[in-house]
Amino acid sequence: MADTFDLGDFYDLTLVEDVALSPSGDRLAFVADEFDRSEDDRRSSLFVVPTDGSREPYRLTRASDAGSPKWSPDGSKLAFVAAREEDAALAVRDDADEESTEEDGDGSGTGAEEPQSQVWLFDLGRGGDARQVTAREEGVREFDWGPEGDRVVVASRDPTDEQAEYLRERRDGGPVELERLQHKADGRGYLDDVTTYLFVVDVDTREERRLDDAHGGGAYEPMTGMQPAWGDDCIAFVANHGERPDDESAMDVFTVAPDGGDCRRLTDGDVVARGPRWSPEGDRLAFAAGAPTNWHVPDEVYVAERVGADDATYRSVSASFDRTVARDGTVRWTDEETLVALVGDEGSTRLVRCFADGSDPERTFSAQGEYRTVRGFDLAGDAVALALTEPDAPTDCYALDVADLDADGAEPRRLTASNETFVESHAMPACERVTYENDDGEAVEAITYLPPEFDRDDPEERPLVVSIHGGPVSYDAPEFRFEYAYFADRGYVVLRPNYRGSSSYGRAFSESIRGDWGRREVDDVCSGVDHLVDRGWVDPERTFATGFSYGGITTGYLVTNTDRFAAAAAEHGIYDLRSSYGTDDAHKWWENDFGLPWERPEAYDESSSITDVGDVDTPLLVTAGGEDWRCPPSQSEQLYVSVKKQGVPAKLVVYPDEHHAIGDPDRAVHRLEAIADWFESHDPERV
Repeated sequence: MADTFDLGDFYDLTLVEDVALSPSGDRLAFVADEFDRSEDDRRSSLFVVPTDGSREPYRLTRASDAGSPKWSPDGSKLAFVAAREEDAALAVRDDADEESTEEDGDGSGTGAEEPQSQVWLFDLGRGGDARQVTAREEGVREFDWGPEGDRVVVASRDPTDEQAEYLRERRDGGPVELERLQHKADGRGYLDDVTTYLFVVDVDTREERRLDDAHGGGAYEPMTGMQPAWGDDCIAFVANHGERPDDESAMDVFTVAPDGGDCRRLTDGDVVARGPRWSPEGDRLAFAAGAPTNWHVPDEVYVAERVGADDATYRSVSASFDRTVARDGTVRWTDEETLVALVGDEGSTRLVRCFADGSDPERTFSAQGEYRTVRGFDLAGDAVALALTEPDAPTDCYALDVADLDADGAEPRRLTASNETFVESHAMPACERVTYENDDGEAVEAITYLPPEFDRDDPEERPLVVSIHGGPVSYDAPEFRFEYAYFADRGYVVLRPNYRGSSSYGRAFSESIRGDWGRREVDDVCSGVDHLVDRGWVDPERTFATGFSYGGITTGYLVTNTDRFAAAAAEHGIYDLRSSYGTDDAHKWWENDFGLPWERPEAYDESSSITDVGDVDTPLLVTAGGEDWRCPPSQSEQLYVSVKKQGVPAKLVVYPDEHHAIGDPDRAVHRLEAIADWFESHDPERV
């Protein structure tokens, strides 16, 4: 008999991500996150597995976290980014310079208290431990291999002497001094004026050259990085080099020669570009891009021609599809004329084939089916690697031949079974897509998770948890998540509505809420509840609502507009839009959707649930991250105090040191426990 879900089971999961194929496609590197319960820690390890499925995955890293794996062009080496203790070879060199060691203090070669992220590599032919390639004082955020495999390009902050002194004072508790308009970023804290540059580093000698004209810039560069991609004879990267880069959302594509010369801007400030990728022959450059002043326009696949020439051009090759490139922006070439991209398409994340000549895109990989989601992919040689998940199966790695993408019934080879024991020992939820009409007569789709023993044809009314996704320009797709399986196991139906504002259903559906938040989302959520009640799946007196980020914002709209929920949990949201401006890291988002708050105060107030907080009667749990700069904790405090003041049952939970997302595993478990306890304590059948 299968075990019931216990909150402690969360620590038994392995989370697979970040897949990278070797150039020939015969091996796959991936990152797996595992949880150390005794240390309350999440550890990321690097694995390699043959794509023919002939052997089990082999763990490469054990000593510390690792991420962003990339193969050398000949496939003999595998590089990655990690914050590890200094390479012994460098430590010996540093020990010869006593003055340097004294200044550095921690032996990391960085001058910081903790080791900084650097590029390391495994020589898979020779074996042995990883070798440290870079020793940048401020660490390395991202990198790519040069075409000969003897050099890498890295993106790294490079402070001046004056800036370095300021950073030392900051580490010693000195004041924060700011002159940037984009003054903070979630996960990075208060920003400074230090510029990020590209550096070309010799892999053997570790000698480096700074490319002075290849530098970062832009309001969101601290969050997105420069994303360097080294082609045959030049390096592509993304940045904003405008006069007021912190006041612009655009991220242009640039190219620069490896010696630092001939830096050119390829795009014209009209895109938010990401993920540049060179074609096999190096004559074209593909990238994903969105609209800098309207997040609701679907992100598209672009192809640039004659890159590096004075007459270079670029154009969208997916605009006719009216679907958005998925969040990770992965675009890969299968040949010089054809690309594959990961696209959000009607509540699914699927592979779509695009063409450099602008022909209409085509859906591919029909074997994915209706209830599998592609969490990531890579393409190299004749192979495609996929990270696939289903509602009853956590993410694992798969592979198939490129030629089989269009083959009927061509199932990919499974390469990993990271959670096989977990799945076999637990009763997993059932899942069904449902479509219903909202009050405006429009069709809305949702993903439902059902208790394992639930009979859809002869149902017994169950309690309901509405789980509302963030974004709002995002979407829900069928996938395994511990919290959905946990609630389903406890007898709840879980409803995940793709309300208006969600992406993957085309521009018009997403853009319908632009600058006018609240009404449509409430309609779409409540209509979904009505639909499940009408089907006999849900007890109308035992409905609960929760959501994170924009899902928290929508929960605020729900409790100020309706009393139909027995209890609700608003997580890490924003409830007073005017006071959020300037206290979060998203001033360009507010301006693009609502204008400036001193010019259009009524637009901000009309979309702020705090203005209607006097109407709340629903018992409300409110949560926040203590260092959340996307949805500042002061927003949650406002909502909590306003509800509590009226005598409505309310509780505030703040997770110190956490950013917008909760990364600490103990706190992730506590979050789910707090929500479950809140709902159960206000369940009419349990009270």
